[in-house]
Amino acid sequence: MATKAPPYWKRATRELGAADPVLGTLIVQYRGLTLASRGDAFQTLARSIVGQQISVKAAQSVWDRFATAVGEMQPKRVLRLSVEQLRSCGLSGQKVNYLRDLSARFAEGAIDVSRWHDMDDESLIDELTEVKGIGRWTAEMFLIFYLTRPDVFPLADIGLQRAMELHYNKGRKLTDRRIAALGKLWSPWRSVATWYLWRSLDPVPVEY
Repeated sequence: MATKAPPYWKRATRELGAADPVLGTLIVQYRGLTLASRGDAFQTLARSIVGQQISVKAAQSVWDRFATAVGEMQPKRVLRLSVEQLRSCGLSGQKVNYLRDLSARFAEGAIDVSRWHDMDDESLIDELTEVKGIGRWTAEMFLIFYLTRPDVFPLADIGLQRAMELHYNKGRKLTDRRIAALGKLWSPWRSVATWYLWRSLDPVPVEY
């Protein structure tokens, strides 16, 4: 797993801290922690699928069982496991189907990861969401955690919503429109702002 911070991290934290006192406080509080890519496209997408619509803690528990069952995290090894073995890891039937489809696409060479580094965010999101089980949120997690793109803003992420309500609206509900408007103030570093807001809810860095 790569642990080196993205090259833009220092500049992003400096500019965000100067522009937003809330983020400035969080950046100081979590100094020394940074976003880091695992450098494995298949694993990042698989972890994102596992983490859909469940808490970070629950997702880690399911992933740990899944990773133990698979062993070396390779598409062909996932495909060797039966549906029953995958379900026993705590995966829903739907997520089992998604993971098997993803594994088959990688195993057959139907997915060309090498192209993705040169694609812009929205074009890549469009391509990723053609894969069964990958919606916009999962694609955004891939852009943040695998490609470490600096300006991704996962509007539908529950953790991000909760953190913004906590820090910017005294815990009260915020509309998507207001969340998006606040997020625009952090561009071109919305991935970094999102990462620190996640930290304020769960100090242990999320890694996909």
